[in-house]
Amino acid sequence: MIDKKMEDALNNQINEELFSAYLYFAMAADFEHKNWLGMANWMKIQAQEEMAHALKLYNWINERGGKAEFQAIKMPQSNWDSPLAAFKEAYGHEQHITSCIYDLVKTARNTGDIATEIFLQWFVTEQVEEESNASAIVDQIEKVQESTNAMVMLDKELGFRTLATPVQVSGE
Repeated sequence: MIDKKMEDALNNQINEELFSAYLYFAMAADFEHKNWLGMANWMKIQAQEEMAHALKLYNWINERGGKAEFQAIKMPQSNWDSPLAAFKEAYGHEQHITSCIYDLVKTARNTGDIATEIFLQWFVTEQVEEESNASAIVDQIEKVQESTNAMVMLDKELGFRTLATPVQVSGE
């Protein structure tokens, strides 16, 4: 049986992951509206990954004898001044999620929940990748933002992103 403090913290993280999906879908919608279709694709893929992360947490809570419970998801911003502004926000958001995951690991340690601590290592590793990807795109945009041709090429490149093999969503 999962500790109530751990269960509550994991339920809060489900909300964080679902907000992440909302945020990335909002960014995708803004990019589509502005005809940055490759960037929109990148954000839609990111949103789908975040939903899979929420499902992974949901399944873990239930497998451990807890109950996944849902909270209201706050409304994300809907407009960004530039692709750079959106990707900087995405990078900052991933840093926030990393902090949340670290807090979960600390809660698992403090409650003596070794199984959950081990389970959370997947998220720790995932966050390294998430931050790295967002940071790299910010760097690329900063280098080319003054060149319309280069921005169009970067947009096209981001359009090639596909959803990787779906995240293993069971608690295993």
